[in-house]
Amino acid sequence: MSLPAVLLLALVAPVLALENGLLRTPPMGWLAWERFRCNINCEEDPKNCISEKLFMEMADRLAQDGWRDLGYIYLNIDDCWSSGRDAQGRLVPDSKRFPHGISFLADYAHSLGLKLGIYGDLGNFTCMGYAGTTLDKVGQDAETFAEWKVDMLKLDGCYSTQEEQALGYPKMAAALNATGRPIAFSCSWPAYEGGLPPKVNYSLLANICNLWRNYADIQDSWESVLSILDWFVKYQDVLQPAAGPGHWNDPDMLLIGNFGLSFEQAQSQMALWTVLAAPLFMSTDLRTISPQNMGILQNPLMIKINQDPLGIQGRRILKDKSHIEVFLRPLANEAYALVFFSRRTDMPFRYGTSLAQLGLSSAKVYEAQNVYTGNIISGLQDKTNFTVTVNPSGVVMWYLYPVRKRAQSQD
Repeated sequence: MSLPAVLLLALVAPVLALENGLLRTPPMGWLAWERFRCNINCEEDPKNCISEKLFMEMADRLAQDGWRDLGYIYLNIDDCWSSGRDAQGRLVPDSKRFPHGISFLADYAHSLGLKLGIYGDLGNFTCMGYAGTTLDKVGQDAETFAEWKVDMLKLDGCYSTQEEQALGYPKMAAALNATGRPIAFSCSWPAYEGGLPPKVNYSLLANICNLWRNYADIQDSWESVLSILDWFVKYQDVLQPAAGPGHWNDPDMLLIGNFGLSFEQAQSQMALWTVLAAPLFMSTDLRTISPQNMGILQNPLMIKINQDPLGIQGRRILKDKSHIEVFLRPLANEAYALVFFSRRTDMPFRYGTSLAQLGLSSAKVYEAQNVYTGNIISGLQDKTNFTVTVNPSGVVMWYLYPVRKRAQSQD
């Protein structure tokens, strides 16, 4: 970003603060992109193309299969939904694939207790070549989204300059506010600036966006998950303080239920995204997802940890020579989430340690509940030695909480 753009942003951002009071915990929901991409071939593939029918069917699954009641409430459209602009310059959806319009989909989602998200791009075109939102269209598009009763906007940054981004993202935040409709704002801005200071000012960004992409797009592979995790760990001193209620780092979508992850790897992504206080956006076919993968995504204790009201992003606190890594996230009521993650590819590894060795020296007595198995270990003090067995590419995740002494009854 040029120096004038940085100075301009410093001046305008406080004035154009988002101030919508939304997303006090990380958002949860379903997003089309990773699983369905830009499939617009509804003639040959009507079941899987980007269409009104697809989103209605996913809405039904969210409502009927327990997702909504666990917090997965956002139904988010990604790229490839529009057919351009009308004579008045307003964005319009593809009339063949979305015959009833976006407001119809919003009404349908709302009738099921869900919220609807939509995709835009701050540029001449979206990343897949559809109509973008140039600076002169920001206000009009915000009003259009509000009229459609949209609840979240993801604004990408393809085909835009650094200067346009520095002006456009704060401008869209102000425009969304001006509509009077609460619309959560998901920004791709930091990812286009490398995700790091001095190009990215996270203090200012937290006043502009509710969540933001920092790094590269996730792909359906374990290598992609690890590359994102490695980047988040490498720069955790910068990223961790930036997250909190109303403003979240977004490492991108959950791959669970697709094709690239083993069972252990799927458990690991869910646990690691949770300890990072990440938004939980599934991108899989909810009509065919297996019970095993559904169990990972619908784990109630995992979701409780992800949605912890303190909103503190976790950190990697230890990297052992045995290729075991330990992540820690402070939670409400003096509790913690602990993740023991294995980089090994050979066999299950028995890892021995104590809370004191992990930096948790305290006079308190803890219990640890295994998030995936439900097993409970009682009587943990700071110097109590324990061993966890971590499978290759897998995790053991604990919900660690202090034991409350019961008040003695009085005669």
